[in-house]
Amino acid sequence: MIYLFPYVLSLAWESNLPNRRQALVSISKTASVAAIATVGFSKPVLAESDKANDRIIVPSIQLPSAPSGKTKPFPLASFGLQIYDNETAYRLTLVALEAGYRNFFASVLANNQQGFAKAIRDSGISRDDLYICGTVLSNRVNSYKDAYALTQKGCYENLNVMNKYSNGIITDLDMIMLDYPAKTEESIRGQWESFCDFAKEGHVSHLAVSNFNPMQLDACIDNTGIIPTVNQLPFSIANHPKGLMDENTKRGIHVQSWSPLSSTLPRYKATMAEIGSKYGKSAAQVGLRWIVQNGGSFCVQSKKKEHFVDDLCVFDFELSKSDMATLSDLSPPVGL
Repeated sequence: MIYLFPYVLSLAWESNLPNRRQALVSISKTASVAAIATVGFSKPVLAESDKANDRIIVPSIQLPSAPSGKTKPFPLASFGLQIYDNETAYRLTLVALEAGYRNFFASVLANNQQGFAKAIRDSGISRDDLYICGTVLSNRVNSYKDAYALTQKGCYENLNVMNKYSNGIITDLDMIMLDYPAKTEESIRGQWESFCDFAKEGHVSHLAVSNFNPMQLDACIDNTGIIPTVNQLPFSIANHPKGLMDENTKRGIHVQSWSPLSSTLPRYKATMAEIGSKYGKSAAQVGLRWIVQNGGSFCVQSKKKEHFVDDLCVFDFELSKSDMATLSDLSPPVGL
């Protein structure tokens, strides 16, 4: 396994992050549904197919529980609703559910959680079968008090909006995620302690962060003893600084890519497609598989059912060591 990322997430590192609203990649290719995925430090898991309903059952991993003691399997492929309005979010959530997605990342950045919740209401899918993550944006503050209060407000806004527009189907969340770290260590502690209190009240199973470097992760952990279960990062073939996986894995944190293909396909599609031809896979499927074999999972976006299905068909093959090395070398990881 290749471990990546030096995690110099100063302002310079943050300035290189892809924009979430631009991270839309659509791919197309028909593929099979049986799947085996090697995920980080877990054992290989089997993905099955639900032939009667023509959908894929995505492999999951078990994350540590939040302070509430709740836990739930975490599917390795997620649909991220970062860039859609409520009407589009409603329609595409139903399409994603039909394809087989059960993990959803409804971002406060797009203000589309009403549309998402209505789709869950109308889908007929059992809440027990769904993994729902909400997000909180509370990074533009400096003090502990302000960060705690703004984060707390965001937590309950997530819960109340989803509960209201799902007609009471979404009564709690499976995950709540900080979209970005606040400006200071003190304000990061305020963000995280607010999350921990929200979990202790029983409203959420897992606590997560996005775009946090090691120092920011430790600001959360050292003061509370509560470890984020997921760190969502723009991890990809085109963006894999040295130590990224290592720094998160040694803290017991799972990495989910929020921009798995947007910066990779425009630069390396030809090489990825050539490698994919050996496995009967597309360039995009190769890019997603590379993330999985490095121990991560991914959050994707699309507009068509066939594209949603294609993104799930990455668990039924394994890239060779030489192909993994070739892909990793396409964009050599930056040193310290």
